[in-house]
Amino acid sequence: MGAGGWNWNDAWIFVSAVIAERLERDRALHAALPVTGATLADVIAAADFLHHSVPSREDLEESVRRLAGAGLIRVDEDLIQVAPPGEQLWRTRPFSGLSSAVMTLQTQLNRVAEPGYSEWDLDEQAYNAAVREYSLRLADGR
Repeated sequence: MGAGGWNWNDAWIFVSAVIAERLERDRALHAALPVTGATLADVIAAADFLHHSVPSREDLEESVRRLAGAGLIRVDEDLIQVAPPGEQLWRTRPFSGLSSAVMTLQTQLNRVAEPGYSEWDLDEQAYNAAVREYSLRLADGR
């Protein structure tokens, strides 16, 4: 746990959600589609990109609950969006590049917000489907 109650996994999932949502927003805008948010598979892909590992179901569920409860992200089924306070936190962070973004964000989280709690459950079936979708993307080279 960090001094303010946020842990490394929370920052990892938050940065992953920011990256995933921005990529999805760019894809939607280029294809003239509505912007809906990032899927769990998108967040898992970004998490793997950042840390070369896939978060466990339990870690993902716990961090999403804490981030959503603090008002930094919104979750609707399997879609995750960065909420305005999360956007503000991301935009005002000290720039450090992606290699240290998670550590920088953990420090920022501990300075500006307390973890919250949201009643969101990630069942094993939904998690496995998201991991399977991400694995298929890797196999296809996407």
